[in-house]
Amino acid sequence: MAAPCRRMASRSLLQFVTRFGRTSTGKPMFRQFSDSPVCRATLQTNVLTERATSPWRLTAAVCLLRLPVISADCSPIEQQFTAMMQEVELEKSLMGDHEVRLLEDAERMSRRKTANYDSDEEDDPRHQETLLAQDLEDSWEQKLKSFEPAPRVRGDVDKDLTSVERCLADSLLLLAEQQVGNTKMWLLPQTQWQEGETLRQTAERALASLPAGFKATFLGNAPCGVYKYKLPKALRTEGGSIGTKVFFFKAFLSDSGRSAAPNASFMWLRKSELQRYLKPAYSMKVESFILDL
Repeated sequence: MAAPCRRMASRSLLQFVTRFGRTSTGKPMFRQFSDSPVCRATLQTNVLTERATSPWRLTAAVCLLRLPVISADCSPIEQQFTAMMQEVELEKSLMGDHEVRLLEDAERMSRRKTANYDSDEEDDPRHQETLLAQDLEDSWEQKLKSFEPAPRVRGDVDKDLTSVERCLADSLLLLAEQQVGNTKMWLLPQTQWQEGETLRQTAERALASLPAGFKATFLGNAPCGVYKYKLPKALRTEGGSIGTKVFFFKAFLSDSGRSAAPNASFMWLRKSELQRYLKPAYSMKVESFILDL
């Protein structure tokens, strides 16, 4: 048994694989692989040929959201729940220092009204003060009346669709006027993918192409949605693309840049306003990955 094993061990691995890969008729059973430069160049050529002959045009779009700036108005059930929780907390809470001082001041004032009151019995120096806790409350009430909070609803700004300061209690989505064929359409800012860049880089380039100079924080390298559409048969060319695939990348606005001109080619819209400007199929796809915060 030792001699046959010695002869097999002396054979090279290449000879063993070559003999194993041939049948009794001498035909190979599997493809021979090679790591030569010619084979690598052939493989790269095949990959580029497959990319060039892809029937779809790749496009990346940015889903830029401006998050709410102020808290939203409470619904009726939220208002009822808030009032109930305030009553529960008031019943279970302990008195604060100011409330204890109010009681002490009231008790001291009641003692002063009696006939046998002696001021020398007041050992605590605080009791000699003329400023009472009620006087502090009156001064605080006067300051509160003079305070005017900023308006939550601004009619002139909320009607300006190009202003990033509109509807501060809602999330806003950026739409841009894009040239598709011979027509202009309202879409998410998008641009065509170029060889050598990732789809996220394409989406960042689409955002940078806007004249407003928005800055955003992208949420990862994976798209949050994809939308595809086919071109009409009359517009298809021999060997050309049959349609377009749009990959959406979500991002949050971090800097609004300079103020927009009145005739700017972009808008900031709420989720409920998208259907007025987007195509139904496109709007349905966009609304599927947008949270109405």
